[in-house]
Formats: sequence, structure tokens, C-alpha cells
Amino acid sequence: MIKDNGIKITKADFPAPFQSGLEYNPPTRGVWNIVHTGMLIPESRQIFVCAQGCLRGVILTAAEMNAMDRMSWVTVSEQDLYDGTMEQDVIDGVSDIIKRLDEKPKCVLLFLSCVHLFAGCDFKMIIDQLSEMFPQVHFIDCYMTPTMRKSISPDSLMRKQLYEPLEKCEKKPKTAAIIGCDRATDGSSELVRIINSAGFELLDITKCKTYEEYLAMAESSLNITYIPAAKPAGEELERRLGTKHLYLPLCYGYDEIESLYRRLCSELGVQMPDLAADRESADKALARALEVLGDTPVAVDYTAVPRPLGLCRLLLEKGFNVKRCYADSFSEEERADFAWIKEHCPELDIFPTVNVKMEFSQCSEKYLAIGQKAAFFCQTDNFVDIVAGGGGYGFEGIKMLAEIIIDGAENKKDRRKVIQHKGWGCESCL
Repeated sequence: MIKDNGIKITKADFPAPFQSGLEYNPPTRGVWNIVHTGMLIPESRQIFVCAQGCLRGVILTAAEMNAMDRMSWVTVSEQDLYDGTMEQDVIDGVSDIIKRLDEKPKCVLLFLSCVHLFAGCDFKMIIDQLSEMFPQVHFIDCYMTPTMRKSISPDSLMRKQLYEPLEKCEKKPKTAAIIGCDRATDGSSELVRIINSAGFELLDITKCKTYEEYLAMAESSLNITYIPAAKPAGEELERRLGTKHLYLPLCYGYDEIESLYRRLCSELGVQMPDLAADRESADKALARALEVLGDTPVAVDYTAVPRPLGLCRLLLEKGFNVKRCYADSFSEEERADFAWIKEHCPELDIFPTVNVKMEFSQCSEKYLAIGQKAAFFCQTDNFVDIVAGGGGYGFEGIKMLAEIIIDGAENKKDRRKVIQHKGWGCESCL
């Protein structure tokens, strides 16, 4: 049972501290969805084929990010489910949309929904026929299937399909690509510095302006992922294109960060740089943040960073008063952090975010929240507005985080206005 003061980490099971049940969706919209991610492919168009109720959300997403000129849809009716015309209806609807366009897209992300999978729809046949009808268009099979999230999340599947048009080709020496991120990696991070100092060209879909630039990512000789949801994309490209994949997970332990950089340097064939100054710089930034915060309680949520327990541990080790962590489950990568916090900071409270009882969650203390969900549940306007690490990485990422913690503590935000915007960092018409 969820109590007002949460579940102490000493009482929590790893990796799933809470039972699944009726779920609640807090009104925090900063996390990217499949529409935002698909829009990263330049000169592409998205076509969703689903029921009207499902269409509402994706259309509003495109409208809010001022991208309705790249969005179309086909409505599925009840009759389509039993008259044997489902595949043909999709083909007819999509072909009609493309024929009406003055300028044909170079790529179409075609989304089917849960109901198509339930009905055994032949998606491959649909893609094959459309490809014959429009040979100048590359069709990507995409899925809006939240009911399937227990096997692979729509987020991970979308990041994988994001690179489906890339074809096997001759690799370009000294070329690396960051795969699966929906925002550019901070150019001042040690990750980017090391890659550049090794003489490698760095590719990233977030920097592609044309479809040809996007397709050229297939020439990369090394693909790097650091967001857990992007790992399947790197693995798929290694299997399909033969591109070496290096997973360097975003983390907050100093020793682990250095070990990841050693792996990177080994792969690039360069000497590991001395990162002592970078560690010291991160320490000083955290010390400044602690001086500003003092004993102010801190809450961290899983949408802010992929490893919320890792960030909690770092802040606890540096003297911050971290009292709450909002997460419904934890990844295997956080096992060591879970054990450390359980032993050294047993008073840390773990809160779920989707349990229906959280709709009535109350918070009387004044918190500094890291993440939109933590801000919502703690009912505070003093928060760090960040999603999925915000493009920060390594010691420089920790330094950046410390700086925006200071800003969050000193400058209030309009919580209700900020967290309702979909897709953190995307253009918004609101």
C-alpha cells in the first residue's frame, strides 16, 4: 500500500518496488513520444492509421510542435475489423494521401496501431505494395502499440525504426555516430571532445538537415548509444549493417564514467586523457549547488535522467538532502546504486508515478525537484526542467546539472505552464 510518506528503500524490492494495477498518468508532457522522435528524419512524413480516439493524441502532438504539414492520418472503423479489407483500406488510404501531395516525401513513417496487431494485419504486404506503387518513397513500418509495452516499449521500438532506411554500404574511416538520442549531445562533454580529438567526424540525426545527410549515417564505422532506450537501435544496426556498436550508458558515478571513457578510447585507438581536472570541475560545481541549496529536500524522478538512483547516490555522497525518488521500476544497471543507498541512506523514500493513488498525493515540505514528475508530485515551482539527461554526459554533464540545480533553486518556474508542453526542447505553439 502506498503511504503518504512513500516506501522506504529498505522496504522496496528490486527491480520492481510496486505492483502493477490501475494506472494514473500525471499531466507532465516533457518526455518525447513517437511523433516527436519520428520527426527527426528530415524531409519525412508521418501517416497514422488508427481509431479516432487514438488519433487525437498524435495529431495534437504534431499541431503543438507546428508540424501539421508533415502529418496525415487514416481512420480505422469498426467495419474494417471484420469485412476482410483491413490491409487494402490501409493501402488505399495511404496512396490517396501521397497522390494528393504536391511534393512527394522522401520517406513515410507508416504507423499501425494495437488493433491491427490484434487482427493479424499483414504489415509487410502493405509496405511491399506501397513501395511498388511509390518507388521514390521509402516506407518505414512503425507502431503505435502501447498495449505491447511489456515486451519492448514504443519508445525503444521507435528509436530502432528511426534508422530503418539506412542501407549497408562501405564504411567511412574515422566516422562515429551517436544513435538514438532525441537531442544533441553537449559539444563540451568529454565524450564529444575525445571523439573529435581522435580525428573522428561525429554524426548525429539531430544535426541532419536533409534526407541525404541522414542516409549518410550508414557510413559510420562506429555507432555509440548512451540512452538505455536507444540500445536496441545500436544493436540492430550492428546486426543489419555490420557497424560496430558501443554502449556507454549515461551514469553519474565518477569511476564508472572514467571506465566508459577508457572503453571509448580503446575503441578509437587513442590514449586515455587525464580527466582529473574534469572531476574536480564537477566537484566544485556540485559544491556550489550544495551551498545554494543547503538542507532543502531534493526529489528526483526517472524522466529527468535514465538512472534516477545513480543521480540520487551522487547527490547523497556529496551531502545533498535527497529525500524522494520517483520511479515505478529500476533497471539492472542501477542494482549497485540501489544496494548502496539501502545501506547508507535507508530513509530515502521511493514513490511510484503511475499508481492511481498518486493522483491524491500531497506534499507539505518545500522541495527542489529534478524532473517534471517530481515537480508535479512535490507541488513545487522550484525545479530542474530536464528530460533524459538533457544532452549532458560525463563530468561536464554533471557540471551542467549542478548549474541548472542552482537556477532551479533560485528562480521559480510556472510549473503548470512548463510541464504541459509536449516534447521537452521541441517547438511549441502553446
